[in-house]
Amino acid sequence: MANQRDDFKWFGEGFDGFPKILPDDCVQYALYIVDTKLSDFDVRQQLRIIQTAANALCKKLLEGYIWQRDAFGLELVQEHGHSFLQGRTNFGDSVDDEWLVLYLLRELSRKYPQSWIRVFDSDGEFLLIEAADALPRWLNPEFAENRVWINDGKLLIIPKPPRNERACQEALKLDDALTFIQDRKRDFLHTSSIESEAFYRLQKYPGQIQESLHHAMITIPRKLAHILHQDAAYISPAVEAFYLRDPIALKPLQSHQPSTLFFALEDFVTVSARFTKVGYAQLKGQDFHPPPAWAACFARRPETRNHPSSEIGMKVTCGFEMLLSDPENTDKKPVREIKLLLDDLDTGEERLPLDEDISQWDCIQDDESWLDIDFNEFDKELSGKGDRGPFGQGAGFGDKTAQDNLRRMVARFENFLNDDDGTAEDADFLDDTDDDESSNTSDGAESHGSRDDDAEKEIDFDEDRFASMMRDMMRLSPAAVPNAAAKLASKTSPGSVFQEENDSSGEEKEIQEVMDDIEDELRQAGALPLDPLPKEEAPDQGGSSPPPA
Repeated sequence: MANQRDDFKWFGEGFDGFPKILPDDCVQYALYIVDTKLSDFDVRQQLRIIQTAANALCKKLLEGYIWQRDAFGLELVQEHGHSFLQGRTNFGDSVDDEWLVLYLLRELSRKYPQSWIRVFDSDGEFLLIEAADALPRWLNPEFAENRVWINDGKLLIIPKPPRNERACQEALKLDDALTFIQDRKRDFLHTSSIESEAFYRLQKYPGQIQESLHHAMITIPRKLAHILHQDAAYISPAVEAFYLRDPIALKPLQSHQPSTLFFALEDFVTVSARFTKVGYAQLKGQDFHPPPAWAACFARRPETRNHPSSEIGMKVTCGFEMLLSDPENTDKKPVREIKLLLDDLDTGEERLPLDEDISQWDCIQDDESWLDIDFNEFDKELSGKGDRGPFGQGAGFGDKTAQDNLRRMVARFENFLNDDDGTAEDADFLDDTDDDESSNTSDGAESHGSRDDDAEKEIDFDEDRFASMMRDMMRLSPAAVPNAAAKLASKTSPGSVFQEENDSSGEEKEIQEVMDDIEDELRQAGALPLDPLPKEEAPDQGGSSPPPA
């Protein structure tokens, strides 16, 4: 995407440092106040107010929430003459965390309409990826950088410049984007189709915040239960340490001496632990043979070996052991805090919870049916034949989010296949309207580029990609399908789609030629017999047919 392109300049071109690339599984965001009437001091004052409001919003909505890796946060920075709020969240494998960040940012933009927000991840402008089916053709990844903004809860796009400007082929610089916001706010492109597609996943918030968590009963040492009771969020780095373990990380667990462990395998208690759904699935789905110390422990207590709470508890405890034993984790905040808590227990400043104390803690065991996928139901959903309830809702599989996403994907694909009403004029409509700089609207809710709401998009046939897909599916050589693809492309090109075919026999002949070409290539690839029975010959009706080869 835009932030991953080759920005490197050689010394002859004026070296300005190495390009900054966002790490994988990270979302970065920035919040600006764009008003030339305000001094930098005034801007920073407003930014501090928004920063305080962001903390209050998190406290209100995220009580008890567990982030997979990094939490949402904004810090006041100053770069290139601009003061703004900035943050970066590493969401790991939990995509829900990324959308939660977006939800919080959109809520802030609604409360503070003077704020302008940019958000992107390691794939670039991920909101445009979500809305790919509704985008105008000119808005490609190389052209999208610094063009997508969130303001007052809306998704706004800086339109492309006139065709005769050289900037039409160049990415927009941040300073130019901020200048556009200052001088030409009414010229933003704002369409309901793009916005609804981009923000589709936000419809389930704020309810989705708690839906992404899972509670389960686990059997762990009392000392570890004390640690988790101090801060349930410690579970995430421990789960990740377990999930990403390697032979080196497992070495501390191979000792036969329990005294070398941070958490002695004794004095077990069963408590309710809070996980992210992603983290719980990572624990639940992995086979893990008990280390020597745990094998000896289960030998002493055979009745607990196959109990779900004991198995998950073993994995969680091993994850904490690996987390605290790895020297690379020494400077991580959770590791430092956990070791301080352990020191307090060792010195007697803190005491372990008694059974009476633990009995007062929350005891929650959530249903795990969301982990189960009925592949028959999955197949029915794909074919559009899923079981329907009294209100048209399907019984489905997995959790509701998975069902909704799959149904949406299938529906969009079916709409694409069934769209036979497009015209050449419709396909060119976006290009005509995008250059119209004079059709500004009034101060209504759709004042930003509402002229593009009903735009249609031209569908292009990518001949090379089609040939590659054919090769992958049929395992043909690279030279296998170019002729067939070319013929099919000629029949689906934008120009030929609108031509009437009067000679039906000629069309059938072309189709037969395409089929014959593919059949020849399949035969050469070994997928069909080399010496098929001639079409004009048939087996002797009076004799027995020869056995198949």
